[in-house]
Amino acid sequence: MTLTQHARYRGLSILIVINFMMYAGFFMVIPLVSVHYVQTMGFAAVTVGMALALRQLVQQGVSVGGGVLSDRFGGRNLITAGVLIRALGFVSLAFANTPLLLFAAMLLSALGGALFEAPSRAGIAVLTTPDERARAFSINGVGGGLGMVVGPFVGSLLLDFGFTTVALAAAICFALIGVLSLLLPPLETASDRTRLGFGLRLALRDRPFLIFTALLMGYWFMWVQLTISLPLAGERLTNAADAVRWIYGINAGMTVLLQIPIMGLVERRLRPPTILILGIALMAGGLGMVAIAETFTLLIGCIVIFTIGTLLATPSQQSVTAALADPRALGSYFGVNALALAFGGGLGNLSGGLLIDLATVLHLPALPWIVFATIGLISATGLVILDRRLQRQSNIAVNAQQQPSP
Repeated sequence: MTLTQHARYRGLSILIVINFMMYAGFFMVIPLVSVHYVQTMGFAAVTVGMALALRQLVQQGVSVGGGVLSDRFGGRNLITAGVLIRALGFVSLAFANTPLLLFAAMLLSALGGALFEAPSRAGIAVLTTPDERARAFSINGVGGGLGMVVGPFVGSLLLDFGFTTVALAAAICFALIGVLSLLLPPLETASDRTRLGFGLRLALRDRPFLIFTALLMGYWFMWVQLTISLPLAGERLTNAADAVRWIYGINAGMTVLLQIPIMGLVERRLRPPTILILGIALMAGGLGMVAIAETFTLLIGCIVIFTIGTLLATPSQQSVTAALADPRALGSYFGVNALALAFGGGLGNLSGGLLIDLATVLHLPALPWIVFATIGLISATGLVILDRRLQRQSNIAVNAQQQPSP
């Protein structure tokens, strides 16, 4: 189905608003999970880390199925179903007072996210031309950044009325997204909707794409520290509510104010893969420097460096994903790419809680941050090697096409 430019831009605007609300609802409650269950409920940090890791692993792992179903049934239907299931997950989180109930709430939330994540990202690729795509992903990032400003701020205010109130407010936010998603145009993420699994087979046979997805695990491993390790580091230096408010406020504020200017500046000079590599390296540097941050002010400086890295890496990794994907099956490709967040993010959440506990026992506070930085630098190095290989292959193909016929 071919959409007019007006319909495409209208659908893109709705997706950006939806992304804002998704981030606001998510970050309203998730950053408070580690603080609430560790500090208030007395759960071990590794237990909470495992629950967050379960949500990450299931959501991104099952996102492959969400992408396949998006190619078959259309992205709009999957987004609507997913956000409503996420709303039910947050309702259950509001009343989760045992580890088992916490794990169940995280699982339900993850299943909802698995349905809407790949279709919403692929939807942006569907509604944009290649020339528009990088800017669209950057604007979408600004929407997410605004959500990250509003969400933790609202969450910290509602925390005065109890964690249950925060979780229910997040559930209401996702229920409203379900209503808004009905206004989206049809999001046809595949050119062939008759063969279920066709796009998945394409993606799983695409070796460069699979290597790229594997290397992105390092990016997501670092990114999720924003939801567990950094709030705990901030809580160690100040009180919990202030830590969450400052960490997310600065991260999100920089995203809102600097995302488009920074990407506009670097896009004129660097290719998307190079921007992605630079961003991951800065994220690694920011996390590594937390090892020597002995005051909250120094921690904020580390978060500034980390955030500049995310401003470069986040839209770039989405642009590179779209560029490497086969246009016949965007939903499936974005679903497979979500495995990077499934395993990288899941390991990041699990390792974050585990390393924080281990560092306390061993009296080695720098241990987690050195590990995080090392993993990020390994990811950046691998992407450099992959990019050079793809560039060589592209140059060989171009030269072969330019050879005169005998």
